[in-house]
Amino acid sequence: MNVLLCVSGGIAAYRACELVSLATKAQHAVRIVMTHNALKFVGSTSFEALSRNPVMADTFADALGHIDLAKWADVAVVAPASANFLGKLACGLADDAPSTVLMALPRGRRVVVAPAMNTEMWLNPVVVRNLQWLKELGRYDIVAPTEKRLACGDVGPGGLAEPADILAQIEESGQRAGGQAG
Repeated sequence: MNVLLCVSGGIAAYRACELVSLATKAQHAVRIVMTHNALKFVGSTSFEALSRNPVMADTFADALGHIDLAKWADVAVVAPASANFLGKLACGLADDAPSTVLMALPRGRRVVVAPAMNTEMWLNPVVVRNLQWLKELGRYDIVAPTEKRLACGDVGPGGLAEPADILAQIEESGQRAGGQAG
């Protein structure tokens, strides 16, 4: 299956490397698109080595690259999905490489969303509303964050779900959308 991983900015971005590793070991082809903020947490070189594919972080590096990636993907995943990125998805904004690629994703393709953020951000009514809007669209499969001690020291919901659990949802979503393995 062709898996498009969109990485948004947040401390949990480093855990997306484990997700890429698990997906490639499961024989999925993985391509990565990162926000500029994500690049402040994890460099593109790590993702390129794990996926054996170039990383897109600049929408304008290739005029039609976002369209090509969107058509290539059997399923897309946003991990981690920051509060900011959830807002972009819910409102249909396309102002960086990942959000632009996702806006070009063909109808019928599923998007797995794995949020990660501070507990108060996760519980913020705007974030709750944005997640509800995404669910109502029928295209997005949410992998809820875990409850744990977060990087900020707070304890509560907001930790990125386990990469193995995210991969299981990717595979289920890909099968529902008719994605083919290999």
